[in-house]
Amino acid sequence: MSDNERDPFWLSKNVKLCQGVGSENEKFYKNGVEIKEDNNSIDLDEFKKMVKNESLKFLNNKFDNIVVLVGAGASVTDNNFQPDEHGIAKTGVTVAKIADVVQKKLADKKYHFDEDEEDFDVFTLAEMAEMSSYSDNILDNGKKLNGEFNLEDFLSNILAYEKFVPEADQEKFKNTKKIILDIIIKATSYNYDRNTFKHVKFLNVLSKLTNPENKLNLVTTNYDTLLEDAAESMKWTVFDGFSFSQTPQFDSTMFDWNLVKEVPNVKTNENIYKINVANLLKIHGSLTWERSESGDNIIRKDKKLVKEPIMVFPSSNKYAQSYQEPYFDLFNKFQNLLHKPNTLLITTGFSFADNHIARMIISAIQTNDGLSTLITNFSINESQNSNSNLNELINAMDNYYNVAFLKATLNGDLSEYLGGSMDDN
Repeated sequence: MSDNERDPFWLSKNVKLCQGVGSENEKFYKNGVEIKEDNNSIDLDEFKKMVKNESLKFLNNKFDNIVVLVGAGASVTDNNFQPDEHGIAKTGVTVAKIADVVQKKLADKKYHFDEDEEDFDVFTLAEMAEMSSYSDNILDNGKKLNGEFNLEDFLSNILAYEKFVPEADQEKFKNTKKIILDIIIKATSYNYDRNTFKHVKFLNVLSKLTNPENKLNLVTTNYDTLLEDAAESMKWTVFDGFSFSQTPQFDSTMFDWNLVKEVPNVKTNENIYKINVANLLKIHGSLTWERSESGDNIIRKDKKLVKEPIMVFPSSNKYAQSYQEPYFDLFNKFQNLLHKPNTLLITTGFSFADNHIARMIISAIQTNDGLSTLITNFSINESQNSNSNLNELINAMDNYYNVAFLKATLNGDLSEYLGGSMDDN
């Protein structure tokens, strides 16, 4: 069995740590050679300690700038859609799981919005796919979505088709689209539960890596409020691009500020920086953002009070949407962060399927010699990778760019690999 057939936990240019699969799942390998101590095979705990050591070596540099990209996978726990009585999910799920929920809800032909108990006349997902020329068959055995269905491509298709809908079908089409978007919102509206999510532990570990003079930079594609909820529970200060006012309004210059105080009783210009301060860039919008009644401003509210959240819904035209307000300012800030010297980028739960973000990161790796990139995911098996962006990142690693891969998830053991212990809260 070659390393290509094993389960990798750590990949860098010079070190590959893998676990055997099948009958060899109790064997562990470094650069293709079984790891043994005193001629005995090591166990999983010892192997994970070796993975942690490699991770800590990678993080050993004192970085001036730390950027963490948090993708949809960081909010996923068991990937089971468990809604409450209002249809709000309790934990995060994948886009594929949301697509399954959409298919079932539309097939039932019954859907209630919170403000209305009326049944809406809707198309099924298969009918929407056929009428918009997405596909004439998206179901296996007439029931389950087949493996070729892609919710992002489908949404792009129906949004493009919307202006061509026959007049007789327009209301039904509008109702169906509204339901699809409502399901996406409710599937991402979960609240932070520290017994389920590990964001507090993750932030605690990151704070130990961060120089107070340079705020930790959290960048997320997620609409949910897990990061800000976790930060608030820890009494962190978060600059999210909104003013510190009674009605917070979007102001991208807020990211440029920090919290300092003068050194007391000393005649010096030295300042003391407040610890546990972070920037939070929600580059695809948020459940808590809404346009003001005049439409001139973007304001932040409690998500329960938001009727039409500002969000980039999953569709393949996300790149075009990223040039609109407020996304352009957020993407520009993210890009600038990636080009700063002595920068560490950590990704978690990000699949690199979002091409507009993936290309930005790859470009920064290729042009910024001071950028180190640690890509973490639930699987880093290079031999089974059909994602061209990830393949390009693996090639960058092989060509001595400072890129490494770690098999870990935020709600799994990522915090431990980054230096945390089981005792961290």
